[in-house]
Amino acid sequence: MSGTIVKETTRVKLDKVAKEQAKYIFNQLGLTMGEAFNLFLYHVNLNKKLTFEVKLPNKLTQKVIEEARQGKNIDDFSTSELK
Repeated sequence: MSGTIVKETTRVKLDKVAKEQAKYIFNQLGLTMGEAFNLFLYHVNLNKKLTFEVKLPNKLTQKVIEEARQGKNIDDFSTSELK
């Protein structure tokens, strides 16, 4: 593929609030959402890793995640409370 970039359309399900917040930042950087995603993909391919640290959760976090999946100990909250 001598330097030709072939693009395709894909569909992904994204967190609506996170998407809109990121879109605003990308716009300030002069990037479209597609350009930002391509930069992420290029960086992953170049470095053979994610651009941020991903770790397995510790035992307590694993327990909390499992309880949440089972609907235990769940409180309503808004995503703005996570900030």
